[in-house]
Amino acid sequence: REFVCNMSVEHKSHDGHAHAQNHAMPMPMKRRMPQKRIPVTILTGFLGSGKTTLLNHILDDSTHGLRFAIIENEFGEVGVDEKILSEKSDEEVIEVMNGCICCTVRGDLVEALKRLHKKIAQFDAVIIETTGLADPAPVAQTFFVDDDIQSKFVLDGIITVVDCKHIIARLDEEKPEGVENEAVEQVAFADRILVNKTDLVDKKEITAIEARLRTISPEAPLIRCTHSKVDPMSLIKINAFSLDRVTAMDPEFLDTDAEHEHDESVSSLAFKFDGVLNINKLQDLISDIIQNYGANLYRYKGVLNVAGMSKKFVFQGVGMLFSGDFTTEWQPTDNKECRFVFIGKNLNKKTLTDGFLACKCDAVLRFKVGDEVLANVGGPSNPWAAGKIIKIWDQGNPYRIELADGDKTNVWGPIDTDYYVKAK
Repeated sequence: REFVCNMSVEHKSHDGHAHAQNHAMPMPMKRRMPQKRIPVTILTGFLGSGKTTLLNHILDDSTHGLRFAIIENEFGEVGVDEKILSEKSDEEVIEVMNGCICCTVRGDLVEALKRLHKKIAQFDAVIIETTGLADPAPVAQTFFVDDDIQSKFVLDGIITVVDCKHIIARLDEEKPEGVENEAVEQVAFADRILVNKTDLVDKKEITAIEARLRTISPEAPLIRCTHSKVDPMSLIKINAFSLDRVTAMDPEFLDTDAEHEHDESVSSLAFKFDGVLNINKLQDLISDIIQNYGANLYRYKGVLNVAGMSKKFVFQGVGMLFSGDFTTEWQPTDNKECRFVFIGKNLNKKTLTDGFLACKCDAVLRFKVGDEVLANVGGPSNPWAAGKIIKIWDQGNPYRIELADGDKTNVWGPIDTDYYVKAK
């Protein structure tokens, strides 16, 4: 920018009236202001640790008064996280990159930062949420080996979220020769470590977990939390990243030719389809998947269009821990579709794909309100009971049936097949 300094002085003439005189400086003063660099926070942590939950807390918090540009990275080809980011925030820039940000789409990160710089410059900071399988080192390296990026952005800090329930198993996991343990790298490079999900383990376990984390990252402050709830200002604009510390720990940090390999037994299954699904079929499927894959399920999540419901159903899980609920209303401009992502070891992609496609259903049902039917109520001798359809698509169930039992008992027909409901 160029600033020209002019002086305007007021004096009184002999007639007593005030007159302004402008006296320009003999030589305009030109001062080039240094370009303001935009602070960048890298949000990392293994799959299911609570990164997106933390990001939503930051976006929803009204106390910090900051606006963020978000770069969202997902391992699979079909993104889910950008669909469950807070809709209440004022953030306008959300760039989604599918693939591993530390290797396959690393060049895309550089291009995105350069392309969006003018728009991002209107914001207070950038937050990059990496996939849970990313090594943060190559991502951080981006801000030191590219001169253009280095002139426009400054790495403020690396925030690592760890899941108390699973972190020790992730740190201890044996990897093939030459393959880095991503969970270890995420802890080692952290400037702040969120010890999350403390409600799932006892206090002795938390103490042991923190001691283990200290052996990997002795200097990073540890912040205990549940549901990733922490003060955003303890994580953002903290000027915590130290290149000296990192290069002392990893002398090859700035080596752009260093090899980086992922465990090939870990894969992602991601797909989407238009239309609606039956929530009861989905719950049965998830139960079967958890039983069959168990600890090999690193992460699974989805945003679903459930038949008969006006709200999005968001589910997510890690290993045997699953949660799901209806969240926000579908908007008229939304593309109502079902999205799923599964990440784990030795996944049978065909079995999982066929299972989810089987959950798809037709919103048009065989029976209508007022039709008399037989409902399978599971009796020991005769499971069938006569009744009448009094509502369709009730809380995600195809039918609500009033039985002709004298008490007008109401039951649901969970799936629109003859096994549950048939013509009288």
